[in-house]
Amino acid sequence: MYEWIKAFHVVAVISWMAGMLYLPRLMVYHAEAQTGSIQSETFKIMERRLLKGIINPAMMLTWVLGLYLAWYAFGFKGGWLHAKLLLVVILSGIHGMLAKHVRAFAEDRNQKPARYFRMINEVPAVLMLAIVILVIVKPF
Repeated sequence: MYEWIKAFHVVAVISWMAGMLYLPRLMVYHAEAQTGSIQSETFKIMERRLLKGIINPAMMLTWVLGLYLAWYAFGFKGGWLHAKLLLVVILSGIHGMLAKHVRAFAEDRNQKPARYFRMINEVPAVLMLAIVILVIVKPF
């Protein structure tokens, strides 16, 4: 059963990361759109559906399956695992921050410029890189 759980964990991670990389990109374009325009209203729908339909369920599944794997396979031991979990907590915080921005856009309260979302767009990619290295290389 371990291999099946691991496979579904990887699929959940891929889904979560795809959404975490795409949502800030949508926000870049949304920040540049005129409030109340057709484009702005379309971005609201896209952001909400991406967050609620893909990113949130994928994150929850990633956590549930990942915690099981950390317990079953490693007994929550290993410096690399602790570092990985810390980075996943940080990624989850970024997820929460993006959810807050989705709400702000939905209520036409966004105050952040497109440049802000361009910079935020890089954070999940950097975290993903570090997490993958920790999991594959297990440097400590």
